[in-house]
Amino acid sequence: MAKGYKIPVSTLVVIYTPALEVLLIERADRPGYWQSVTGSQDPGETLRQTAEREVREETGIDASRHELADWRVSNVYEIYAIWRHRYAPGVTHNTEHVFGLRLPARVDVTLAPKEHVGFRWLPWREAAEEVFSWSNRQAILMLPDKDARTARPAP
Repeated sequence: MAKGYKIPVSTLVVIYTPALEVLLIERADRPGYWQSVTGSQDPGETLRQTAEREVREETGIDASRHELADWRVSNVYEIYAIWRHRYAPGVTHNTEHVFGLRLPARVDVTLAPKEHVGFRWLPWREAAEEVFSWSNRQAILMLPDKDARTARPAP
């Protein structure tokens, strides 16, 4: 991948509490576009490292201190035309890998002001209705099932 272009591989991190309240953040470049934490992989990073870095950069939360789980779900989607210039010429699709980050309770976040201008915690069903991306909606709707699996002690 040429220097300066994003890699078309990303993580989506659904941040939530035991009560299944979901953190949503509002994009600075598109007011009214609410989403979970998401971002492209940097060269040499594992997907977990990408998820941890994006959570830290976008919210100030240290994901390594909480329950970060790879949900083993990936989505391939066409990159929105408004963001396609960030990728190498001819790149039209991205592969997104879904993670869940379970916090013990709601926390205040420190937003990256160039990326996000607001945050809110919503019950999972409401959060699913607020996000602009179908893959983000789908991930949030999986939350009750995914949390039941990740909260269970290992055999």
